[in-house]
Amino acid sequence: MSSEEQDILRRKQISLRGLPEIDSVKDVITAFNRHLHYTCAKDRNVSTNKDFYFALANTVMDKLVGKWIRTQQSYYRQDVKRVYYLSLEFMMGRALSNTMVNLALEGACDEALYQLGLDMEDVQSEEPDAGLGNGGLGRLAACFLDSLATLGYPAYGYGIRYEYGLFNQAISNCNQVEKPDGWLTFGNPWEKARPEYTIPVHFYGRVQHVNGKVQWTDYATVIAMPYDTPIPGYKTNTVNTLRLWSAKSPKDFDLSYFNHGNYIDAVLDRNNAENISRVLYPNDNIFEGKELRLKQEYFMVAATLVDIIRRFKTNKTVPPTNALEMYADFPDKVAIQLNDTHPSLAVPELLRILMDDEGIEWDTAWKICRETFAYTNHTILPEALERWPVAMLEHVLPRHLDIIYQINHHHLEKVRAAFPGDEDRVRRMSVVEECGEKRINMAYLSVVSSHTVNGVAAIHSGLLTTSLFCDFYQMTPDKFQNKTNGITPRRWLVLCNPSLSHLITEKIGAGWVKELSQLTKLREFVGDKSFLQEIFKTKQENKRKLAQYVFNQYGIELNTGSLFDIQVKRIHEYKRQTMNLLHVITLYNRIRSNPNGDFVPRTVFFGGKAAPGYHTAKQTISLICHVADVVNNDPMMKDRLKVVFLSNYRCSLAEVIMPAADLSEQISLAGTEASGTGNMKFMLNGALTIGTLDGANVEMSEECGIENMFIFGMRVADVEKLWRDGYDTRKFLANLPELQLAFNQIKTGFFNSSEPHKFEGFVDGLISNDRFCVIADFAAYVTEQEKVSELYMDWVQWTEKCLLNIAGSGKFTSDRTITQYAEEIWKVKSVEVDLAPVPETKE
Repeated sequence: MSSEEQDILRRKQISLRGLPEIDSVKDVITAFNRHLHYTCAKDRNVSTNKDFYFALANTVMDKLVGKWIRTQQSYYRQDVKRVYYLSLEFMMGRALSNTMVNLALEGACDEALYQLGLDMEDVQSEEPDAGLGNGGLGRLAACFLDSLATLGYPAYGYGIRYEYGLFNQAISNCNQVEKPDGWLTFGNPWEKARPEYTIPVHFYGRVQHVNGKVQWTDYATVIAMPYDTPIPGYKTNTVNTLRLWSAKSPKDFDLSYFNHGNYIDAVLDRNNAENISRVLYPNDNIFEGKELRLKQEYFMVAATLVDIIRRFKTNKTVPPTNALEMYADFPDKVAIQLNDTHPSLAVPELLRILMDDEGIEWDTAWKICRETFAYTNHTILPEALERWPVAMLEHVLPRHLDIIYQINHHHLEKVRAAFPGDEDRVRRMSVVEECGEKRINMAYLSVVSSHTVNGVAAIHSGLLTTSLFCDFYQMTPDKFQNKTNGITPRRWLVLCNPSLSHLITEKIGAGWVKELSQLTKLREFVGDKSFLQEIFKTKQENKRKLAQYVFNQYGIELNTGSLFDIQVKRIHEYKRQTMNLLHVITLYNRIRSNPNGDFVPRTVFFGGKAAPGYHTAKQTISLICHVADVVNNDPMMKDRLKVVFLSNYRCSLAEVIMPAADLSEQISLAGTEASGTGNMKFMLNGALTIGTLDGANVEMSEECGIENMFIFGMRVADVEKLWRDGYDTRKFLANLPELQLAFNQIKTGFFNSSEPHKFEGFVDGLISNDRFCVIADFAAYVTEQEKVSELYMDWVQWTEKCLLNIAGSGKFTSDRTITQYAEEIWKVKSVEVDLAPVPETKE
C-alpha cells in the first residue's frame, strides 16, 4: 500500500461516525459542562447568564451540526435542483428556543437546566433578536426558511450580515429615539464563518471594448466573506443554510498612509469598504435612493451568484467542453427567487457573468436568466417602488447599466411586435423612465427578467394585474400567479403559545404542527363548553404574562379582565394607527362625559417602529404616547381604559403579544396592504380581527367565516369611486362631531399642554390630504368597535368565534405557501436526508 493510500485510509477516521449524540438530559448536562468550561473558558463561580446561554447554544449546536453536514452531503450526492432565496432582510428573531423545538430537544434542555439550578427563561433572555429586517418582508423570509427545511426542500437563504440590525427603539419625552442594535457585540454562537469562500465584489470603474469583447476595468474591490447559520426543519433530518455576507477590506492598512503619519486615513480607507454591511437601512415601504443602499444590493447579489455558480459547477462530474455545455442545464439545477426588487440586480449580474466572463452570446444568456429567476412583489405603494437614478447606476455599476439598456431594448422590441403602433404603451412599459430624472424601474426589470411573477395575497395579486403591472399582464398573462403568504406554526404557536398548543394536541393529535389544515377538526368542538373554558383560561394566562411584562417595563398595572386590543406593526400612514388612536380618544371622551356609564373595559396596545426620516410616522408615535399619558393618569378611567405603547417591538416581544390578544387591529385602507402576516399570527392564537377587506384579511374571512370577524369600511372599488368623485374630508367631518372634538383636542394641546401646538400640522395635514381615508372610514370603524364591545361581554360567544378563527387558520401556514412555490414556480422536489454514513466510493 502506497503512502498516499495509507493517508486516505487514515483520514477515514475523520468522520461524524462515533461522535456522541445529544438526546438525553444526561447528554445535555455533559455537553453543557464541556462547553461552559472549554468553549467559554469559565467556571461556575464567574459565569453569568450570558455564559450559560452560550454554553447551552453550543450544546444545541452539537445536536444540529451532524444533520447540517449530512444534509449538504445528500444534496451533492443526489445532484438535486436547489432553491436560492435572495432577500436583503431576514428577521430571524431568537434561535435557541426555536432550534430546541425543531430538534425536539426542549424537554431535555429544560430538565437539564433545572437540575443544574438554572432558569431557562433567564438564559433564553440573554439572546438578542437577530433583527436583520424591517418587518413583514424579513419575517416572511424567516418563516419560509423554516418551512423549506421542514418540508425537506434543498434551499439556501442569501442576505447580508448587518453588523447593526434594525435600530433599538426607546421612548423619551414621548418621542422615538433610535439606538444602535449591536446584536453581534457579544458574538453569535449560531453562525460559522467561511473565509475559504470569500469573493471579490467590484464597484465603479469604466467599461471598454477590446477586440470585440466588453471589459469592466479600473474598479474598486470589496471582499464578501460568508457566515453560515443552520436552519433546522421541525422533527426532520434536514438542516438548510442561511448564508449572510459581510464586507471586508481587500487589503490591510495602506502602509503609505503610515509612512506619512496618517493613521486615521488608513483606518477610514478600510472602513469605507466595510461600511457596506455595517447597518440595515431602516426604511420600510419608503424607497431611499442612496448610493450605500445600491452598493448593499449589488454586494449581496454579486457574491451570491458567484457562490451559486461555484456550487453548480462542483456537481459537474464530467468536465464540459465549453461554456454552452456547462450552462445548458443551469435552470434545471438552479431556481433563484427575488424577494421584492432589492435583489433584482442579480439579473444584469448573471448576464454579465455569462456574457463577459463565460463568452456566451446574448440570446442564450438571456434565455438562461429568464428560466432561472422568479420575482415576488410585496407592494403597490408608489413611494416603496425602487427607481434607481441612471446617473447613480452609471457611476457605481457602469457595466450593469449597459446590460439593463440592452434588456430594455429587446423587451421593447417585443412590446412593439405585440402592440404595433402603440408607442404610448411602449413608453409605459419601458424599464427606463425618461420623464424627469432618468431612472431604472426595478420592478419592471424584475417582471421582464423573470419566468414567474407573484403577489402575496389574492387581492394583492389581482391588483398587480389591473394596476401596477397591467400592461405586462396583458402581454404575458401566464407569467402572473398568486402565492398567499403564510407563517410557520412552529414559532407562532408551538413555541410562543405552548398551553394552547397542548390543548389542541389533546383534542386532535399532534399532526397539525406539520399539516395545519388539520385544525379544521376543531370546529366540531365549538359546542363543547368545557373546551371553550380551557381556551378562555389559556387566553387569560397569556394576558397575565403580557400584563406582567408591561408592569415590569413601564410600571403600568393592567386589568387583565379588560379587552386586550392590539395593533403592532411598522408605523405607516396606510396602516392607519391614527384611526385607532382617534377611536381611543373617542372612548376617552365618552367615559369623561358619562362617568357613571357602563363601559366595556379595554386596554389598547400599540407597537412598532417608525423609519427615522419618516416625520409623520414619528409624530404618530409621539401622539400615541401623549394620549397614553393623559388617559392612564386620569382617575376617571380607573380600570376602564388604558393605553400602552410597547417600545422596541421585535420578534421575541411578538411571541409574548400574539398569544395575549383578544382583538387584532388590521385596519389598513383597502388596496394598500399586500398581505400581512401579523394578522395570521393573531388569528392562529385565537384573537378576533377587526379589519378591512384588505390583504390576507379577505382570505381569512373566507376561511373562518366573515361573521367571525369584525369587517368594516370601504372596499377597493369604493375607495376608487371616492377619489374619482372627489374626496372632501370636510363633508365627512360635518357629520362626525366626536371626530371633530378629537381633532380639536389634539390641535389645542389637550394631550400635551407643554407643547400645545405640536400636532397642529399633523391634524391639518390629515384633514387637507387624507390619502388613506381615515376620516372616510372612521364612522364605520367606530360602529364596528361597538359590536366588538358588545360581543366581548358574552365570553361563550366570543370564545366560540376564537375557536372558529383557530380552526380556520390552516390555510395560512408557510408550509402551504412553500409547497405551492416549489411545485408551481421552482419545480423542485423534497429530498430525504439519510443520517447513515455516506457509502464509501469504490476505486
